[in-house]
Amino acid sequence: MIGLGYYGTFTPPVILRNVMENPAWYTAYTPYQPEISQGRLEALLNFQTMVAELTGLPTSGASLLDEGTAAAEAMALARRVGKVKKGVFLVDADTLPQTVAVIETRAEPTGVEVVVADLSDGIPAEIAERGVFGVLLQYPGASGAVRAIEPVIEQAHELGAIVTVAADLLALTLLTSPGALGADIAVGTTQRFGVP
Repeated sequence: MIGLGYYGTFTPPVILRNVMENPAWYTAYTPYQPEISQGRLEALLNFQTMVAELTGLPTSGASLLDEGTAAAEAMALARRVGKVKKGVFLVDADTLPQTVAVIETRAEPTGVEVVVADLSDGIPAEIAERGVFGVLLQYPGASGAVRAIEPVIEQAHELGAIVTVAADLLALTLLTSPGALGADIAVGTTQRFGVP
């Protein structure tokens, strides 16, 4: 399946052989040899540095499972640390469907109301009146559109909401970073880079 966040990639044979076929790279097992641990730590540091530079944010994590899971964690973070403790979590209608599905699944047991709406013209007044603790914007959108999301980010901040941008990291090599646009959190996937 190609599109909607999935892309055809080519992984060089040397990477397949030395990384993908070596379970130490993708298991929780910690090797005892310090030089191997040091190499893994350096790889994580390089990854986090690259992600921080692409997103324009001061820090980066070493990744969750996928974009949807990261977006759901961002929703929980917005609820815990945001100024607005009640209200809805607002998701742009141009968000990848699998990301919306994970958010809705994670929101249900915690009592969070998720509202999916078209935000191309800003946050609708009837939703703003209900209170919004967090907003998720896809950048570029699932449709492939690259919209000006800065006005929506500014409007969300006026409402006291925390803004998460689900970004295509490869597209961020050409687009303005979420941090420069005013986003509080950025999530995404490195699947397009063809690396583990």
